[in-house]
Amino acid sequence: MLASHARSRATGVIARGAGRSYGDAAQNDGGDVLDMTGCDRILSIDGERRLVTAQAGATVARLMASLASFGLTLPVVPGTRHVTLGGAIASDIHGKNHHHDGGLARHVVALSLCTPAGGCLEISPENDPDLFYATFGGMGLTGVVVQATLRVEPLASPWVAEDADRTEGLGQTLELMAGEERHRYSVAWLDLLAEGSKMGRALVSRADPLPAESAPAQAGGLRGTRSAYPRELLRRPALDVPRRFPAGLLRPSSVRTFNALRWRASPRRERGRPLALVPYFFPLDVLGEWNRLYGPAGLIQYQFVIPSGQEAALVRCFDLMRLRRLPVYLAVFKRFGPSFGGPLSFPLEGWTLAADLPAAAPGLGPALNELDEVVAGCGGRVYLSKDVRLRRDVMRSMYPQLDGFHAQRNRVDPDGVLRSDLARRLGLCGAAQ
Repeated sequence: MLASHARSRATGVIARGAGRSYGDAAQNDGGDVLDMTGCDRILSIDGERRLVTAQAGATVARLMASLASFGLTLPVVPGTRHVTLGGAIASDIHGKNHHHDGGLARHVVALSLCTPAGGCLEISPENDPDLFYATFGGMGLTGVVVQATLRVEPLASPWVAEDADRTEGLGQTLELMAGEERHRYSVAWLDLLAEGSKMGRALVSRADPLPAESAPAQAGGLRGTRSAYPRELLRRPALDVPRRFPAGLLRPSSVRTFNALRWRASPRRERGRPLALVPYFFPLDVLGEWNRLYGPAGLIQYQFVIPSGQEAALVRCFDLMRLRRLPVYLAVFKRFGPSFGGPLSFPLEGWTLAADLPAAAPGLGPALNELDEVVAGCGGRVYLSKDVRLRRDVMRSMYPQLDGFHAQRNRVDPDGVLRSDLARRLGLCGAAQ
């Protein structure tokens, strides 16, 4: 059905979930786009075997809210709860716990995948590992994910216990985060607009699940998960940024002031502070349509990973950001654990930075091209799920297993039916680019 629908159109088809990607992976200029959000049923939850099966359009929020009544939760979540399951698979999402639990590919046990050449296939790591793992990070180009079965885990309480540290500059930040990581969750907010030696100062957050007996009395234990916690997951944002928000209000000077105030207001060192799970995992979800803060031109999120042992290249990236005066309004820094999954899966063992920049910033394109060269030159890569401007030749050097991906594409979509703007730009469409 997918093949007959798309072959009559020269521009192909791509599936789209909740539209939360920062890039053009679910856009198909002049072609067809399948809206998967209506396919959002949670089909089964097996509390004893700790498995959940859901359709591709189910969001992380719905999955977590449904699992909570069984005392369960997802093992890996991204930075927003509004991502669909299909989109999470296409991006092979990672969270604050990648160093401990890996990405989503480690926790999915089976997929239903609709392909142009083979129809609807039931695949798993056992019966078709090459196609299965090529689908994770494959940007929807190996087929349309129909449903998936995931391993889930016990939910102790809807809280974490956070250890917080404030650093004075980049050197101190890297030194602190390079130590042995014993916590399950770890992330740092970096101030990349601070000047001089303060550039790269950070608020480092490391946390572990909080047992029910230690959770705050007002919402502790599983009683809280059966009431307030699921409602919080499904609640609408407290405030929506208006469509015509004046872009001039968000500029380097105002963000620099905000960063300084936030840094000073945070404790130098704090241990065991209870934090509610939802705002800890999904801090930006409190503000609806927050991307409008960047004005009509929007933003670019540039996320890269630098392998362990290449810290000199990482410092070079920070130096380039400073020298090119890039207006990084938000910077999130994490460590990754070992790589796992298919040829287009993003994480490598090392360091990852996600930087939000106004798309209209002067000199942004050439500066990001310079950063691409440093990242590719040390064996690193850019996250395709957030990319909208990477060059084809650089992408090939970042993803050395690309031929393996094309082999799976040729097998399930030899005519290049599945296409997107990202796929055309990066040469991922196969025969019919």
